Amino acid sequence: MAENQRERILAAVADVVSAASYAEMTVEGIIVTAGVSRRTFYEHFKNKDDAFLAAYDEAAGRLLTAVRAAYESREGFADRVRTGISTFLALLAADPAFARMCIVEVMAAGPEAVQRRNVAMGSFAEMIDENARELLEESPPSSITAETVVGGIYDVIYTRIQRGEVRQLPELAPDLVHSALVNYLPPEVAEAARPEPAPAVPEAP
Repeated sequence: MAENQRERILAAVADVVSAASYAEMTVEGIIVTAGVSRRTFYEHFKNKDDAFLAAYDEAAGRLLTAVRAAYESREGFADRVRTGISTFLALLAADPAFARMCIVEVMAAGPEAVQRRNVAMGSFAEMIDENARELLEESPPSSITAETVVGGIYDVIYTRIQRGEVRQLPELAPDLVHSALVNYLPPEVAEAARPEPAPAVPEAP
């Protein structure tokens, strides 16, 4: 029961913060959305900041695990990058509240939240850099290249979510994959590795 209540609170954080903003999110809004008492909320979390950080950690951890699994299901470097980026976009598009929390509102949640975002981005960059060193025939560029790739992808996604285009994120896969791979592979190889354009995710009924 306690774990179920905690999960409901974490899910409610994403819903509340995406419907308004981090600044406007309140404990009252979270407990009403979660369907728990104020006492139950404070049995699990100190305040809204604590609840947001826990919700972010849970969501970002699941996202990283899913992308890593998709990435490691492939063999070649280009195929891994293509699959990882496509999976990342699809997961965000499938849950707009989750996407807004992880990409947009985390930037407004204070230094600790931003630091955790940086750690998540660093994990994605390490995934690319480690595989480049392992799988490419020639020595890859500096590890800062992977950081730049991931940072650029996050910025593009941030802008699209702010525009209300979260469901259209999978459509970005061909260009984002190409822009990532061109830093590591000859232009013609990077071009050939573009995935087929993915359709937008339909709105939930």
